[in-house]
Amino acid sequence: MKVQSKVKDNPRVIAIQKIYSKFYNKDEDLTIGKHRFKKFIKDVVNGTIERDDLITEELEIHLKGDLVLSHLDKLFQVIVKCAVFELLYKPKTSSKIIIKEYLTASNAFLEDSQTRYLNALLDKISKKLRNHNEWIWINKKIFFKTCYFF
Repeated sequence: MKVQSKVKDNPRVIAIQKIYSKFYNKDEDLTIGKHRFKKFIKDVVNGTIERDDLITEELEIHLKGDLVLSHLDKLFQVIVKCAVFELLYKPKTSSKIIIKEYLTASNAFLEDSQTRYLNALLDKISKKLRNHNEWIWINKKIFFKTCYFF
């Protein structure tokens, strides 16, 4: 019983659920209930939805020949895109932590074999993205080779 309550409270599980529901209900209003990580959830959900094309492009660039994103089921795509969003736009968070958290969150949705595949995929993506998009701090702003953030 404690495991279920932890899964429900996991902010990445909530983000995955919100983005997945947005795929099927484009007109749905994304309201996030009271949660101690509400700002983080909103950042991930809105950022992933707003930058969906950029995230898809990054995946296609770095996984040429290895993966065709459209061949994966929608839930798997959502998990991968959320993780890639964090890898690209949350540089203060270690890639190992991001992968671990999404693997934990994916246990609520995926089978063990899919989780192992997700682990290998996210590991490969993180090595390519974090090495490719080196970032620097200038006056409390983050600059990537291809992206600009406040």
